Amino acid sequence: MQLSNENSDSEKYPELNLNQLQNIMILEKGTSAPEFELNATPDQKLKRSDFLGKNLILVFYPADWSPVCGDQVVLYNEMLSIFHKYNADIVGISVDSSWCHDAFSSDRKLHYPLLADFNPKGEVSKAYGVYNEENGTSQRGLFVIDSEGIIQWSYLSPDGINPGADGIIEALETLTKK
Repeated sequence: MQLSNENSDSEKYPELNLNQLQNIMILEKGTSAPEFELNATPDQKLKRSDFLGKNLILVFYPADWSPVCGDQVVLYNEMLSIFHKYNADIVGISVDSSWCHDAFSSDRKLHYPLLADFNPKGEVSKAYGVYNEENGTSQRGLFVIDSEGIIQWSYLSPDGINPGADGIIEALETLTKK
C-alpha cells in the first residue's frame, strides 16, 4: 500500500480537518488493487479478479439512501454506456448490507452491482484506504483499475460533495491512449 504524502494532504483536501487528514491512506496510482469478495446480492458474491481483462471503476460511498449518494449512483447509472465504451465496468461499495443494496438498487433502477462491505464491516474500504473509523462508513472514494488489476487513478471526495464523473472519464481516456 502506498500512503499519501502527509505534507500534501492538506493541499489535496483543504476541506478536511486535521483528524480527518490523519486517516487518509487512499491507495494511489501504480498500486496493485487489493482482492476482495463481497456480496452483490444475499446469495451472490463478486470478486475484484472477476473483472480482470476489463477496466474497473470502484465507487466507495458512505450510505444508501443519503441524498448525495443517491445522486452519485444515479449519475453513474446514466453514464454506463460511456463507461462501457472504455471497456470499463463499475461497482459501488458501501458498508450497507446486501438487503439494503437490493432495495436501494431497485428503487433507483441501477444496472450495476452494489457490493456489501458489511461483514467484517469496512474490511475492503480499509484495504483501499477509504474507511471512516469515526462514523463507521466508507468515505467517498473513486478508483479506476486497469485490466491487469493496477490502480490507475484514485480520488477522495468530501462526503457531502458528489465528485461527478469527469475524473473517471479522464482516467479512462488516459488508459485507452496507452
